[in-house]
Amino acid sequence: MPTTAAPERATLARGTDVEVPGLGTVLVLTLSQEDGSDRPCALGPRGVAHLEGAVAAAGDRARAGDIGAVVLTGTGRTFLAGADLSVIRAADEPAQVRELAEAGHRVVAALADLPVPTLAHLNGAALGGGLEVALACAYRTAAPGVQAIGLPETYLGLLPGWGGCTLLPRLIGPEAALTVILDNPARGNRVLDARAALAIGLVDAVVPAALAPALDWLRRVVAGEVDVPRRVPAPTSPGRLDPADDAEWLAAVDARHEAARARAAGGAPAPLRALRTVAASRTRTRAESFAVEDEALVDLVMTDELRAGLYAFDLLARRGRHPAGRPEGAPPAEIRSVGVVGAGLMAGQLALLLARSLHVPVTMRDLDDERARRGLAAVHDQVDRLVAGGRLGPDEAAQLLPLLRATTDLADLAGADLVVEAVFEDLDVKRRVFAELETVVGPRAVLATNTSALSVTAMADGLAHPERVVGLHFFNPVAQMPLVEVVRAARTDEPTSAAAFAVAAACRKSAVAVADAPGFVVNRLLVRLLGEVLGALEEGTTVADADRALVPMGLPMGPFQLLALVGPAVAEHVLVTLRRALGDRYPDSPGLARVVREGRSIVAAAGRPGASSPVDPTIGELFGSRRVREPLDAAGLLGRVRHALAEETALLLEEEVVGDAGDVDLAMVLGAGWPLHNGGLTPYLDRTGAAEEVTGRRFHPPGEASVPRRD
Repeated sequence: MPTTAAPERATLARGTDVEVPGLGTVLVLTLSQEDGSDRPCALGPRGVAHLEGAVAAAGDRARAGDIGAVVLTGTGRTFLAGADLSVIRAADEPAQVRELAEAGHRVVAALADLPVPTLAHLNGAALGGGLEVALACAYRTAAPGVQAIGLPETYLGLLPGWGGCTLLPRLIGPEAALTVILDNPARGNRVLDARAALAIGLVDAVVPAALAPALDWLRRVVAGEVDVPRRVPAPTSPGRLDPADDAEWLAAVDARHEAARARAAGGAPAPLRALRTVAASRTRTRAESFAVEDEALVDLVMTDELRAGLYAFDLLARRGRHPAGRPEGAPPAEIRSVGVVGAGLMAGQLALLLARSLHVPVTMRDLDDERARRGLAAVHDQVDRLVAGGRLGPDEAAQLLPLLRATTDLADLAGADLVVEAVFEDLDVKRRVFAELETVVGPRAVLATNTSALSVTAMADGLAHPERVVGLHFFNPVAQMPLVEVVRAARTDEPTSAAAFAVAAACRKSAVAVADAPGFVVNRLLVRLLGEVLGALEEGTTVADADRALVPMGLPMGPFQLLALVGPAVAEHVLVTLRRALGDRYPDSPGLARVVREGRSIVAAAGRPGASSPVDPTIGELFGSRRVREPLDAAGLLGRVRHALAEETALLLEEEVVGDAGDVDLAMVLGAGWPLHNGGLTPYLDRTGAAEEVTGRRFHPPGEASVPRRD
């Protein structure tokens, strides 16, 4: 049976006549929820039909001379959030998608063809189809506080299919348009605020949020007091007002073709399809270009990749705000000061994040004066870089710096309500740290470890109060990575766990509750993946085959780049640790040990390795300790990795390391950059058949993160 959508919360366009000297009667269409709630407005079939009817009626009145202008605006903090994704998620036939796409285009065309001046006043967020509706108006204004203007469709696996690929390049030029359509979604779904939208011509003016200033601005434009060219293209031609010549248009497309092609090879077809749609619109009439958008939208919506992306997007929204496994009844302990044991790179990052987020004193402690001094200086350098980059104001920096200090005296942590250890990844060292801390901190202080793989329960063994020990596994770089694994040890109590979740929330991180198991979730799965690649190298798979094997998975970087980023020594340490804890499915790698011992570089990169860092092919000579007659080629290694990940994920769920497959996907998206178009990990394993081949079942029922199928 097909998946059914929840009843549509229809958006209505409520009309009000406003008399404006110089304009006459202005019809104001206010987009709002049918039930009067303040939920963001989105357009499903009923909402589109209502807006289409309202615009048609406005056209009749305009042609009769009853109104002199039409203004669209929204309510609350939203102008219009775009198409109703629940409708798209439930569509099980192409005709359903085509109907919604064509209806949206009819609305946009009708708005563009109104014979009176039209204005979209963006009182709040204008995203996706909401921004496309605004593009159909002759003019756009935005309130100063608007923070979210953009076309996020390619981030989700769609493309701007209500005119965005057609109208936006003609409005602001192809280079700026492709920045909004492709580049910004690829940069973590970046959006524009009102000032940034003004700078590129996406809006014509920034005016106060109230409607009256927008109406007065429109009056002055019509009176010729403000010079804003009408830049909407002619309704029946491909012509461009503020034109870009062919060379500029083609250059903007060509500059993005290779990146879009690479993403398509990694299983994300939307960016390339959007790029081709923009390219096609250059020589087509509006109607022809809208038809191209319709075809592209139908094709993309009817893919499992799009449904997996919507599943992951919904997962991020829901569990990002309400983490599964967070204690509901226990109030978290109040945190008035923080201690950080260690003053190295990770410790310094944690100290700065906690000081900025909790607004409390943070004291780093290390073993000698030189280490403590260097650590504090490094934190001050981080603050200076934030100020220089405009990410931290001078006043905030001046308030922040006095909160940060370093010491060698453990007694200086005595008053801390939370102490986070960030020392060398050695169980005995960490146990000694906690034993020492327990002699100085108060009885209610929370003791947290930032370990990435070691047993939190083992660290707490022997303490007088093991119930106050918890894992807070932040990812590197701490400021940028949005995930925290909250590790509940065998005796961690509810208030301690609640405090850990509260700290993660204060740091604006998404938390995933994990049981105390080797490697937790992210590292356990990533190291299993790397172990399969290293194991294949030991069996004779070439570096070239191993380098290209995982391209179809669309990962943020290949296995060799990931090894280089993590550091070969760290990777070897974690691999050995997990092998000891979990067995031979984490293979030993004499070749990796040689890389560490000989100090060899895995990739050729100056500074921090990145996704494009080329692999050093000579490292292949270090591997091959257990060659087989027919080593795996690229396709064979891809299959092995899929099967390994399916097995390890099933074990994670069987061992109740996490609550369900959604926690695995959330962790992999946020902690490892796993592609949204894969839905994280488990929908990908379902889609490729690996889940059923290994476990005999899917992780999700058909239609949950895939296209619903009719029986």
